[in-house]
Amino acid sequence: MDTKYESAIKAVNNNVGIIYSKLSDFQNLSAIMPPDNVQNWEATTDTCRFTIPQIGEIGLKIVDRQENSCVKYTADGQTRFNFNIWVQMKEVEPYSSRIKVTMKADINPMLKMMVGSHLQKFVDMLATAISTHNYN
Repeated sequence: MDTKYESAIKAVNNNVGIIYSKLSDFQNLSAIMPPDNVQNWEATTDTCRFTIPQIGEIGLKIVDRQENSCVKYTADGQTRFNFNIWVQMKEVEPYSSRIKVTMKADINPMLKMMVGSHLQKFVDMLATAISTHNYN
């Protein structure tokens, strides 16, 4: 059963090219992840693994890059459910951009009851981390 989790649209005080370059390489993305919410971070350019308390270990891989527009990630390795995450980005004026994080997860109703709120918190946390990161 597909369930969609979406963040609010967030303002980022930087140009979309800089945001895109950070999000399209997992080795750069580690600086954005808050250490109290994401632990055991390991990354290559295209893949990463980390642990989220109350959810467990997650592996991601980049499956699509649309320069200065969108980066799409999917589950990599063994996970309790399949999911896709994408970060959309748009520059509204120089050094002022907007981002939105969306997750679509294929989870059964029982698992949704257990982890659904944590998945929404993760999506919100990721959007906030991207929007508040100091890109300089």
